[in-house]
Amino acid sequence: MVLEQKDLSGMLETAIVAARLGGQHAMEELSFIKVSVKNDNELVTQADAQCQQIIINRIKETYPDHGFIAEEGDEGRILKQPPRGTDPLWWVIDPIDGTNNYAHRMLLFTVSIAVVHKGEPIVGVIFDPATDSMFTAVKGGQAQLNGRRITAGEETMNAFSSVGLDSHFDDGVPSWACEIMQRTRFRNLGTTALELAYVAKGSLIALIVNRPKLWDIAAGALIAEAAGAIVSDWQGGKIFPVDLDSYQGQELQTIAANKKVYAQILELIKS
Repeated sequence: MVLEQKDLSGMLETAIVAARLGGQHAMEELSFIKVSVKNDNELVTQADAQCQQIIINRIKETYPDHGFIAEEGDEGRILKQPPRGTDPLWWVIDPIDGTNNYAHRMLLFTVSIAVVHKGEPIVGVIFDPATDSMFTAVKGGQAQLNGRRITAGEETMNAFSSVGLDSHFDDGVPSWACEIMQRTRFRNLGTTALELAYVAKGSLIALIVNRPKLWDIAAGALIAEAAGAIVSDWQGGKIFPVDLDSYQGQELQTIAANKKVYAQILELIKS
């Protein structure tokens, strides 16, 4: 299948509508949150599954034969529905990225939706409903925030710049992370998708995450790259393409950084 610009534009429009519907429902549920624990290590709310279903239902109205990978499946598993047609098009969805924030009624959470073709993100949408911020990109196009172009910029690592750091390190905080903490005003927002969007608009010079899943990064990686940032794994290798047929929720260590600091960040991690 050869995808044309009109195909990307159509999927982007659908993703924007679906993300807005999911985000609006999440905001409506804030006063009625019911929290439980899944897989012994993650919080989940009733709104996660509800928002996910709203998003999928909207997408299926237009693309009934496309595949879906989403965070909230049965009994703590991921939801996975392979494409029914011949085209390898998958919608990768995180209905509430930042569930821990959301469960504590902190207004730092997003809806993240990507379309992945042959293992590569081709459409990305991240919606922050608390600020009505819609970050978007299509492969080969501009990164935008509410319809206006954004860029990752060229800010260097300094005492006033911010680097997003993960809060999950299995063997304690590594020395390179401590150095970044000392040299910058490091941040952890609790939502990887929003942090990738902030790299895309230059609010963060870089983001380093240890344990993200595909739905955390698929949309944000595309948007960040469209804004001029570099996205890779911790060794400097490519994250995509990802084999979605075999994907079962594996973690994908990720760096996203503006071009001015990417090499410096990578060297710190490798050292």
